[in-house]
Amino acid sequence: MAEAARIAPTLAGPEWVLGLQQTAGRGRRGRAWTDPQGNFAATLILQPDEPPAQVALRSFVAALALFDAFVTVTGQANGLSLKWPNDVLLNGGKVAGILLESLGNTTVQYLAIGIGVNLAQSPPATDLEDGALQPVSLMSSSGILVTPEEFLTALATAYAVYEQQFTTYGFAPIREKWLARAAKLGQVIRARTGTSDMTGTFETVDEGGNLVLSTAKGRVAIPAADVFF
Repeated sequence: MAEAARIAPTLAGPEWVLGLQQTAGRGRRGRAWTDPQGNFAATLILQPDEPPAQVALRSFVAALALFDAFVTVTGQANGLSLKWPNDVLLNGGKVAGILLESLGNTTVQYLAIGIGVNLAQSPPATDLEDGALQPVSLMSSSGILVTPEEFLTALATAYAVYEQQFTTYGFAPIREKWLARAAKLGQVIRARTGTSDMTGTFETVDEGGNLVLSTAKGRVAIPAADVFF
């Protein structure tokens, strides 16, 4: 992500940056992201031409591309699911995460989509928040070892397809595909924001990408939160 920010002003078009070793990995809200040897860390840099709210929906585009990349390298979709807002699960554990960062206010000058995948190893679970999902690796869960370069080829290919769909048809088809792969849809989950903690039935993701819960106090649309099962 730091390299993406450095080179973004010099780029004429989209570009992937693959980091074979990270010394300052980070996740959402500044959390540390541990990156053991053999795992995947890459960032896609884009120059989108949409309002910021539309640009932010590319987290769902990236999630679908990740799902397809796992299917490509393993040959199966069993055990894979997508966790709102930005994680990929394998057999119930977190195998990948997505982080979006942008430059610009009323317009987005560039968008960096950072993606981390536990290919070879899962980081230690000692620093997890209470209730957070355990990390897993592709190798430990499937017995399949994939190099970062091989995974990038599958991911970049899948992302290009979904990016074309998104820019041509908008969020609706992306949203439909994402919901078809969503973890815990129709089940009771917990969403923690900076100011509140809500429990309710995961009803849907709306047209703005918000998590929609059916709670005891009614239907609530949540733009950003940490979700616990």
